[in-house]
Amino acid sequence: MKKIALLLGFMVAGVFAATTNASAQAVLGPKLTYTTDVVSYGEVEYAGNGERAWKFKNEGKQPLTITSAKGSCGCTVPEYPKEPIMPGKEGIIKIKYDTKRPGPITKTVTITTNEPEGSNTHVIQVKGNVKAAPENNGVPAKEQGGAPVGN
Repeated sequence: MKKIALLLGFMVAGVFAATTNASAQAVLGPKLTYTTDVVSYGEVEYAGNGERAWKFKNEGKQPLTITSAKGSCGCTVPEYPKEPIMPGKEGIIKIKYDTKRPGPITKTVTITTNEPEGSNTHVIQVKGNVKAAPENNGVPAKEQGGAPVGN
């Protein structure tokens, strides 16, 4: 009976040590944090400003490197800092959405970092709505205003 209790004690201690080691790595390494995982465009005019900024911070003890940032489609293009973000410092990922696509925006940006495995991928939601294109009442653009378009 004592051997079983001793064996169980070693097993619990081993699990605790493994958990503590993983937690220590997460605390000592880089740590990307943010206040929201949603980039909201709200209601956007057709062909309006499609640029937004998503802020994050490195709350870890080592430099944070973003190794990739990918939009879920070609209409959502992220631009991320290539230089490491030092501990305690903030960074910005610029997201550009093609606002010549009327209708709801429901896209994602997936960010991969040098954080410890298992916590190194972050998915940001991109949401909003692009208003319909303005109507030209069936008049060819060339005849509107009397001057040819594009010349």
